[in-house]
Amino acid sequence: MSLKLDGKKLSLEIEEKLNNYIYINKTMAKRNPGLAVIRIGEDPASGVYVKNKEKACSRVGIKSFIFHLKDTVEQKEVEQLINKLNLDKDIDGMLLQLPIPNKFDEQRLISYINPDKDVDGLNEQNIGKLVKNESAMRSCTPAGIVNLLRSQNIKIEGKNIVVIGRSLLVGKPLSLMLLNLNGTVTMTHSKTKNLKKICKEADILIAAAGKPNLIDSSFVKDGAVIIDVGIHRLTSSEKSKPRLCGDVLLGDVIPKVFAYTPVPGGVGPMTVTMLLVNTIFSWQKQFGLSSNLNDLLP
Repeated sequence: MSLKLDGKKLSLEIEEKLNNYIYINKTMAKRNPGLAVIRIGEDPASGVYVKNKEKACSRVGIKSFIFHLKDTVEQKEVEQLINKLNLDKDIDGMLLQLPIPNKFDEQRLISYINPDKDVDGLNEQNIGKLVKNESAMRSCTPAGIVNLLRSQNIKIEGKNIVVIGRSLLVGKPLSLMLLNLNGTVTMTHSKTKNLKKICKEADILIAAAGKPNLIDSSFVKDGAVIIDVGIHRLTSSEKSKPRLCGDVLLGDVIPKVFAYTPVPGGVGPMTVTMLLVNTIFSWQKQFGLSSNLNDLLP
């Protein structure tokens, strides 16, 4: 029987550790950690994600500061807000909720975020430190995946790992993290030839392609571990309720694999949890607090 890598369960266990850590240290710090979220425009999915982050902060004792800006705001005004939050001593972490309207220079805005507060790990300084395998903020979804694998003692070192997708949010930082942990990593993408053949050689196959049900059992070797990063809402008709699925046709794949992540409840909850971890690491660093949480950041 295949092992389910339960991200929801693990995220709750980590949240309990984080809650206890804040409770023990907030007297010395004289305040709780603070996370600022900047949302621009009315993207409905972004609204849901921001609410989820706000609830997660509340569960562990992080104070959240939500800045919801109209899409008529100018680039310079957002830059000014980021600079103001960089100087705010009550805010340890900051993120720009993506996607944002096309008129904005997304990477320029991310570059304005103080690297020590960049809890999404997307500032070029933090990406550079990841390349050099130096301690820094780590991208949340990749860090969550590493923690899921570690939680079940799934070995990374020496394993053949195939990553499908090369985005800055997942594919690129994840490949670097796994390489730093001594995995043998192959990054594939939409232009890769013989994708199925490459995937069938993977001990660990990570699907972050953004295409629903792309991967079926013909892509997967017996006994592999499969991580599904995708999440899609599909409807069969106008009247039917949307159903969630990932990049993997799980029903077809599960009988063949050693371990898998469900959708929902696999990678998604871990992404939010690692955002909390990054915020607390920044808080800890600011006040020189001792930590037993170092194993959470790859």
